[in-house]
Amino acid sequence: MSQDWGDGELHMEKQLTLEQKKQKVRDFRPIDDVFFEVLADDILFCQEILRTILEDNKLIVNDVIVQSSERNLYGRSVRLDALCTLGNGEKCNIEVQRSDNDDHLKRVRFNASSITVKESQVNDKFQDVAEVYVVYISEFDIFGKGRTIYHVENVIQETGDQVDDGLHRIFVNTACDDGTDIADLMSCFKEKQVNNPKFPVFTSRMNKLKNEEGGLNIMCEVMLKYEKIAAEDAAKKERIEAIQNMIDLGLSEDKILTKYSKEEYEKAKQGLLVEA
Repeated sequence: MSQDWGDGELHMEKQLTLEQKKQKVRDFRPIDDVFFEVLADDILFCQEILRTILEDNKLIVNDVIVQSSERNLYGRSVRLDALCTLGNGEKCNIEVQRSDNDDHLKRVRFNASSITVKESQVNDKFQDVAEVYVVYISEFDIFGKGRTIYHVENVIQETGDQVDDGLHRIFVNTACDDGTDIADLMSCFKEKQVNNPKFPVFTSRMNKLKNEEGGLNIMCEVMLKYEKIAAEDAAKKERIEAIQNMIDLGLSEDKILTKYSKEEYEKAKQGLLVEA
């Protein structure tokens, strides 16, 4: 998942001073994925969110892993915002998304498939494949029907009957307010400060990270991590572009591989094919 302080693409033009970083933290909202990563690193926070969205006040979250990177057999990796293990062993991935620049349905499908494969054992029967929930929180109404929440399930066209294959896709957005508790929760995702008695854990977690010294220090460490990632990504991009320029100039593969790796060369070639 590409990331950013605000809109989902990781970008840092300059190093920030400590005071600038603290101000940046105060400007964060829960819908910003960098901030959500830290917010969600708390079992009770995720539990409160899921109890509201899934409308189950008895739901239990036993574990949560934030910003985990899973790689499939073919090397494609997927970054999961908050992968929760529920009390019954089921998996629920919570994603936040600000940018409307991708195929969100296929992204959810891909992420759910990656979780399913990761959680499966060699000798598992298909009946033992784990139930997977994906809660996709966006800043826009993906389906444009004016609803706060959409449950997407498989349906037999000929009969209208639902088919339960163990995948549950729930799309929630902050753009529509239907007056429900879920809409009230979504409004919290848009705010820089939250004080909502319906969501005490959310309120407390926000206050700690925004206003207490320990929380601010945690956020500054996360921002430093992402500055480093941004610099590394920029350097990788420059190397790929350099290889592409060498290919365009007609340099041989052997010549290019004296300076760059085979993996970089293949990525550069693939990029040129896509552009063509």
